[in-house]
Amino acid sequence: MEFIKNLLEQQPLVALFLVIAIGYLAGEINIKGFSLGAGAVLFVALAVGWFAPQSAPSPMVGTLGLAMFLYAIGIQYGKQFFIGLSSMKGLKANVMALTGVALAGAVSVLFIGLVTPGHALGLFAGAGTSTATLQAAMTTLGNNDAAVGYSVAYPFGVAVPILILYLTFLIMKPKVEQKSANLELLEIALRNPQHIGRKLGEVMTTLPAGIQIVALRHQHHNLPASPDIILGADDVVLAIGPDQETLDRVRIDLGEAAPGRISADRSDIDYIRLFASKPAVIGHRLGELALPGGPGSLVVHVRRGDADMLPARDLVLEPGDRVGVFAHRDQFAALRKYFGDSIKATAELSYISIGLGMALGLIIGLVSVTMPGLGKVSFGLAGVLIAALVLGKLRRTGRVNWTIPLPANLVMRNLGLTLFLAQVGMSAGPKFAATVSATGFLMLGLATVAVLALVLPVLLMGLFMFKMPYDEVAGIVAGATGNPAIVAYANKLAPTDQPDVGYAMIFPGMTIVKILFVNLIPALLL
Repeated sequence: MEFIKNLLEQQPLVALFLVIAIGYLAGEINIKGFSLGAGAVLFVALAVGWFAPQSAPSPMVGTLGLAMFLYAIGIQYGKQFFIGLSSMKGLKANVMALTGVALAGAVSVLFIGLVTPGHALGLFAGAGTSTATLQAAMTTLGNNDAAVGYSVAYPFGVAVPILILYLTFLIMKPKVEQKSANLELLEIALRNPQHIGRKLGEVMTTLPAGIQIVALRHQHHNLPASPDIILGADDVVLAIGPDQETLDRVRIDLGEAAPGRISADRSDIDYIRLFASKPAVIGHRLGELALPGGPGSLVVHVRRGDADMLPARDLVLEPGDRVGVFAHRDQFAALRKYFGDSIKATAELSYISIGLGMALGLIIGLVSVTMPGLGKVSFGLAGVLIAALVLGKLRRTGRVNWTIPLPANLVMRNLGLTLFLAQVGMSAGPKFAATVSATGFLMLGLATVAVLALVLPVLLMGLFMFKMPYDEVAGIVAGATGNPAIVAYANKLAPTDQPDVGYAMIFPGMTIVKILFVNLIPALLL
């Protein structure tokens, strides 16, 4: 054992990567649907830090990791965050989340009479599973006490919200309608005399929301949909939409199903799916694209990650998007060249945009604001999140594309989070062991109280005050608590897109609020 200890302390990088490997292995242990995931890295790191106190890598490793995590989150959720600030639904969601975070913060302040300020702020950060808040607390206090409270509260911050969501679902038995992530399509032969002789564009304005006509068979030829085409009695339209039920309503209105009438003939137009990888198309709206083939080529859908999206004119292409196009086969080569069609785009990063964006965020974090009675307060690494949110909303500035392909974003985010948890845990290991042995069940009880103070107000306000659907409330709870494991569990209970949307709207703002809280409280009380 002494040999292993010496090895870890003499080779911090070996210790770091062993912690990561063992941590992820432990995180995969699943007990009735609950697992720690990346959070297990922290606990393995605490154990290794206690066993080999000199094995911790440089604090710069943790700082770099957290900056990567925050930047990736902000870039991905920037658009949803600002939508949440401007819509009534988003304002309600933010009020709910802010109430929960404020109550958890108030409860944590009361803990200062029972534990050290660092432990209390760490309990607050762990109850909200916010690594960024932990880093801010340690920076503000100048010690690792917060890491101890964080490591005690973190498992409760994951397990308790999941348990509460499950019990609420079990008691209320909400009706959650599962929606497919894929688009449905239907070929419909026109039989309704009210639509025959009208322009296709006029008919399209009468369709239900989310339904589009992307092609039609007109005078025995297949054509991309054009608003100026006059519909005839024997025409067949190809409609796409999010679900078959809505398409059936369109079928009843227009005529009757005619499967194969369009898809069986590919002599005029065919279908091709392309990767959007060329800088000339990334960051641009579909309505701005000048496709080869002109009106004879038409984007009919975009697949991003695991979800299909309707081709709205204001939809902005991101690296790695798969674009479905109707066009004549003679245009396929030109279309491949136009979009780039390289699968490498799903994993490529623009180091120019990442370097500029993170540098801007770090500069914002250096700005100090003088507040009466509190002194100077700076954003710290929250500046990286603020810059990333703005850039994520902009998507593109001139020739600089700020977006990151979703697979690459996930890698960057998870790697950053893992490095931070490993470095912080290894640094705090010795003090964690001493504190837990001294306080015992006290810290565990305080952690439970802090989590309940965060989760219950959000849940009760959403369900009973604002009368929101369960899937929306579950997403807001996940965003307020901040852990990806919680939103993943919410998606299992309510398999719609609302948990993800709620998480995206709430998580960035509440992360900033939590960071500001742990910056202000020491200045106010100490």
